[in-house]
Amino acid sequence: MHKLPAIFAGDWNVRLMWGYFLVYYYLIALFVIFLDQLTKWLIEHKMYLGESIPVIDNVLYITSHRNQGAAWGILQGQMWLFYVITIVVIIGIVYYLQKAAKGKWLLGVSLALMLGGAIGNFIDRVIRKEVVDFIHTFIFSYNFPVFNIADSALCIGVILLMIQMLLEERSSKEKAYGKNGTHRS
Repeated sequence: MHKLPAIFAGDWNVRLMWGYFLVYYYLIALFVIFLDQLTKWLIEHKMYLGESIPVIDNVLYITSHRNQGAAWGILQGQMWLFYVITIVVIIGIVYYLQKAAKGKWLLGVSLALMLGGAIGNFIDRVIRKEVVDFIHTFIFSYNFPVFNIADSALCIGVILLMIQMLLEERSSKEKAYGKNGTHRS
């Protein structure tokens, strides 16, 4: 009887399902990139810099804004730093998506959103030498910094990642100490 090579070992259904999930995660990232770049293109070509269109008065505006730094305008003009950091982050996200997200859909979705957001702003920095922002909100009368779809995807991805971490922590405690989370002697 002949042995099959190691590549053929294991449950094919599980491997096939994991492949579908990976494709799904990368499609989420591609959708974020597409939506981000489309909205930025529209803002860049249909609005002049500084123009603001009210969507909900005193709450939400579409405002054409540019940012050569990071969130809240910090590190203005440090493009080389953003290039290096973003490349490292993208490599890390892809690695964890491939290795750690197996069987953890919430982790996969969170990493996919972060990947799409990171690449979306990276494209801006490489092509435009600045990031196009346009979502302008006033939350409880606080003038929140203008942001974009990529920023939103990054934030939602980080929130989902924190939820995944809390769920994993809870699960590991339940396994170690029982359902009520306390140690029994």
